[in-house]
Amino acid sequence: MDIAFWHVTGVAAAILTMFGFVPQIQKTLKTHSVDDVSLPMLIQCSMGAILWAAYGAHRGEYILIISNVITLATLIIAIGLYFKYRARGPLRPL
Repeated sequence: MDIAFWHVTGVAAAILTMFGFVPQIQKTLKTHSVDDVSLPMLIQCSMGAILWAAYGAHRGEYILIISNVITLATLIIAIGLYFKYRARGPLRPL
């Protein structure tokens, strides 16, 4: 296929990934609850974003670098909210 098609596909995938956690952040801010949020999943996705950004840097692919840095930023916000709202409830295992 044409290289422009794959460029557009990469940009679309990056946008979907970058903002994939925004609905969870919005829900957490609205409900002040993280009862159904998995901290291990947030950490796993964060590690994946870090590795993808490193891979993108190695390959010199700005789409991978930028999208994964933004994804990581949204995940850091989600993790911060997890600890903010988890602390309000009773102590329970992760």
